[in-house]
Amino acid sequence: MSWIDWLVLIVALLGIIAYGMFKSEHSKNLEGYFLGDRSMPWWIVLISIMGTQASAVTFLSAPGQAYTDGMRFVQYYFGLPLAMLVVSFVFVPIFSRLKVVTAYEYLEHRFNLNTRVFTAFLFLLSRGLSTGISIYAPAIIVSSILGWNIYITNVVIGGLLIIYTVTGGSKAVAVTQKVQFAIIILGMVIAAYFAIHLIPGHSFRDAVDTGRLLGKMNVFTTGFTEEGFNWKDKYNIWSGVIGGFFLSLSYFGTDQSQVGRYLAAKNDKESKTGLLLNGIVKVPMQYLILLVGILVLAFYQNKPSPIFFDSKVVEKAQATEYAPRLNTLEANFNRLGQQQLEWQHTNDNGINDSLIVRNYAAMESLRKEYKLVLKEALPMADVNDTNYIFLYFITRHLPQGMVGLLIAVIILAAWGSIAAALNSLSSTSLVDIHQKVFNKNLSDAQAYKLSWWYTFFWGVFCIVVAMFATNMGSLIEAVNVLGSLFYGVILGIFLVAFFIKYIKGNAVLISAIISELLVILVYKLDVISFLWLNVIGVIFLIMIALMVQLILNAKNKI
Repeated sequence: MSWIDWLVLIVALLGIIAYGMFKSEHSKNLEGYFLGDRSMPWWIVLISIMGTQASAVTFLSAPGQAYTDGMRFVQYYFGLPLAMLVVSFVFVPIFSRLKVVTAYEYLEHRFNLNTRVFTAFLFLLSRGLSTGISIYAPAIIVSSILGWNIYITNVVIGGLLIIYTVTGGSKAVAVTQKVQFAIIILGMVIAAYFAIHLIPGHSFRDAVDTGRLLGKMNVFTTGFTEEGFNWKDKYNIWSGVIGGFFLSLSYFGTDQSQVGRYLAAKNDKESKTGLLLNGIVKVPMQYLILLVGILVLAFYQNKPSPIFFDSKVVEKAQATEYAPRLNTLEANFNRLGQQQLEWQHTNDNGINDSLIVRNYAAMESLRKEYKLVLKEALPMADVNDTNYIFLYFITRHLPQGMVGLLIAVIILAAWGSIAAALNSLSSTSLVDIHQKVFNKNLSDAQAYKLSWWYTFFWGVFCIVVAMFATNMGSLIEAVNVLGSLFYGVILGIFLVAFFIKYIKGNAVLISAIISELLVILVYKLDVISFLWLNVIGVIFLIMIALMVQLILNAKNKI
């Protein structure tokens, strides 16, 4: 990067930290630290919710996801608007009436302490692991730009985030996210602009038409094949609406990283307004982020593209005995790429769309073969370059100053989402476990200080997880797969608590343990796509809890 890019990057990051520190005054107690004194208006709640969702994983990986797999990932969000309605009119009133700090407090009121602690533990495990992946995402950027060791970069990125979150608390996260979000939107608009206008005579319509020609504008897919419905198809209208509904319902209704956002609102009305508006704007926003990937794809149909976007892996592989095979594949790829460029710039009527599509398919086949050879050359390397596509584009093709801004965008997205996650991990650890299991008589001052240490602990934990986050493929997909392993069971516990009064605490706790093991088993068997795990988890939990309660009732009668 140029000195101008470094200046833009440093000013943006330091400015956000300073602003957060300046605006983050709160009461020195748990409600002040974790919920910002319950003082947030609806628009801050909205931005905080969206900022927590829109992590660096989203802005780094989503365009690459669209580049490689098309727009069908957007179907993952189709169940979210309906989930927002349910959360607003079922979850919010219950949590607000009880004045809870965390969602899991309600479970002790409804069931017992053991159920509360176990559910909190499931959340801590799932959110801690996924936050570690979120730390890895911006570390990829810094490591790629500076040439740092990825492990050292994880420590630096994670360390800055720990300082930022420990000192500011929930209010610092919320007030800075509005600025972060504005910069993020601006940055994505700039990236989209240059993807189109760096090609003379190229228009937005041309770029979309190119994406459609190459089969990437697949916004709606049914999942049906000649052999029937493909349950292993990751993204289609059915898994998105049904599986996505259950995942979103669990994420917004039971995940403290989101619950803490709307519990910080002034009142129920502000919470509901923020949630409902999120349901309206989230799908279009995600569509536009993915569309940036289509614009980048169209850009590389008019400009030379690399056969593999992670240049570091390529450099390491070139030092092995597999270099000749890699060079041959790359030469063939470049030859086809040159042909593609010539066809894109010719008016010859003999060049029809079918030739362009076949040529593109041949190039993609060479990409896949190249990755297989890379894996032979470097068995421990990550040969999925989805997370590097957008990064490669902005660092090599955007003008000075814009590169620094786009890098700042991705890092700022990380700060907002990870800081909110660390805040929720700390609040759950302290309120749901420490104060219930280890020390029930903490003073407000002691609890406030201890919340700092829990934030620090989870920051370190997430850094450790980031160290093992390599070879996970598309990070945006990895985070959602991880959440789906836990969200169905957690949601099932809350649904039983709300609607099935017949089932008591012991039955739901036994069912939760069994159901979680079964969900992991189904995932390991690889018989169904991950979004359906959210539905399966709920069904397992409710059915097993009903059976266990019957058994316990019968036993008590003996």
